[in-house]
Order: sequence, then structure tokens, then C-alpha cells
Amino acid sequence: MITRRCLLMAAAAVSLTALSMPAHAQSWPTRPITFIVPFPAGGGTDAFARPLGAQLDQQLGQRIVIENRGGAGGTVGASAASKAAPDGYTFFVGAAHHAIAPALYPKLDYDIQRDFIPIAVIAQPPQVIVVNPGKVQAKTVAELVDYARKNPEKLNYASAGNGTTHHLAGELFQISTKTKLTHVPYRGAGPALQDTVAGQVDLLFDGLGSSAAQIQSGALRALAVAAPTRSETVPDVPTAKEAGLEGFEVSTWYALWAPKNTPPEIVTRMRTEVEKALQSPMITAAWKKNGSPIPSLSGEAFGRFVTAEVERWGGVVKEAQVKLE
Repeated sequence: MITRRCLLMAAAAVSLTALSMPAHAQSWPTRPITFIVPFPAGGGTDAFARPLGAQLDQQLGQRIVIENRGGAGGTVGASAASKAAPDGYTFFVGAAHHAIAPALYPKLDYDIQRDFIPIAVIAQPPQVIVVNPGKVQAKTVAELVDYARKNPEKLNYASAGNGTTHHLAGELFQISTKTKLTHVPYRGAGPALQDTVAGQVDLLFDGLGSSAAQIQSGALRALAVAAPTRSETVPDVPTAKEAGLEGFEVSTWYALWAPKNTPPEIVTRMRTEVEKALQSPMITAAWKKNGSPIPSLSGEAFGRFVTAEVERWGGVVKEAQVKLE
């Protein structure tokens, strides 16, 4: 009788828990989920968001729709995502750029730390210095620096937009090498990469995730990886330190957030599904191809990481004296 009574009490507790949980959280997801990507299609964010979405399609049984909303260094899409209904059907795929934005855009109508719930970092590829081989003869960082010093502002570099890691990596390069380059901002890494390949611009400080295929095909020449160790994706490319550029380490990380007030049950479920997806054979193979290790940073730890990144990039913006008109 005691055993039967315990079982009945346990069943009642489960029933009460289910009743206390919002109905939409119990059945989630029942329809397609939108991932807002704040850059045009074809860039580094897409290179990770789309495979992750495809894997989550299978796990959740609902389609993940990628919605590209580019502009203003990724802040247009971030603003839209911050105002989305917190019902578990809209998530935001942001990047390191969004830790830089607070220092460059003092009038943002959203706060990356207060208006979003951190789900997880989904990829963390290092940046790489690439040049168009038809326009730039330099085959090493030393040769690039030598030419740039002798020809101030003659070389131009593309970026995914003002205030992005691509932009600030170029600023850091100029500070550390005492050179002057001309910055050409684009509305996303995709267009910047395309014009670098086409020879419209000379070089690019790009996330390895979006430029790996172009490096491997020979369309772009990689001079250095901005990481402490070489990448398995392009093992013949030296690190910046090996190339003579001490202390030049920049990664373009990508992450998933939910709008503030998204039900905690849905946040927990999505966090679990993302962690599971990142261990799948399809994702591990795709990430290796795109030059990213599999990250293990989620929840509160990810939130603390974002706070540290906001502080770090704020200091870089100040040191580089970057100002946007």
C-alpha cells in the first residue's frame, strides 16, 4: 500500500508540473522556427547557421528558417530579433560583432546583454589575413607590411561593415605594423569576400569559416591565421606570430540567443538540442571544413563570456580611436 501510495503521489506531482508549465512550452515546437541572421547570405554567419539549422530540423521535427537581415554591422538584424515575440519561434544568430557594437553605436535600441537570453556559442573560427593573388604580390605578412609602409593607403581592405571584427582586425593590423590601409565596408562578409575574390579590393581580414573554400581553391592567398596555433583546415598557413605579427589574435565567434522573456523551458530545450547538434557527425565535419573547433560554451558561462568580450572590444575601439559617422 505504501508503494502504491508513493506511485500515486509521484504521478500527481508530474501532473501538477505539467499543468504549471505553459501549454506552448509543453508542445514546442509545433511550427517552423526562424533564425534571424543579421548579415546577407553567403557570409561567415551563414556558413554555420545553415548547417546547424539543418541538423536541428532533424532533431526537432520542424523546419529552421534562416532569415537574413543585413545592415549597420549586424545591428539592424539584432534590433529586429530583440523585438521579436518571445514565444520560442524566433532566435538570433549573432557574432563577435555584437560585442563590439555597444562601443561604436551609443544609440542602439537594444542591449545585447539585457534584451537577449544566451543559448550557446555555436562556432569559433579564427580570422585569417587573405589577399587577392592577382592584385597583391605579397606572399608573406612581412612582404605585405613592407609594401604597405612604402605605399600608405594604397592597399584597401574589405570588411563585413563598420564596427565588425573584420573592420577592427584591420585597425589592429595598422596599429601593430604602423601602416595605413584604406577601409572599404560592405553589408556583410559575403559581399566583402566576393569582391575580394573578384579583385575589387586587395585584401580581407576574414573569419576562416567563410574564406576556407576560397583559400583551398587558390582564389585567395592566405598569409596568416590570427590564432595561437595553426588551423587543421589550412595547416600550411602560419600563425600571425609565426609570420612575425606578435599578439595579433582575433576570432569571429558565432552564437545563438533567444529574445528576452522566452519561456525558460524552451530556452533549456533549445540549449540541449544545440549541444547535441554540435556533437553530430554532420556538424563536426562541417565545422572542421570551415576552420572552427567545436565550442562548449553555453548558458550563464556564455553570458559571462559576452560581458568580457564587450569590455575587451570596447578597449580596442578606444585604443584604435575608431569612430563611425
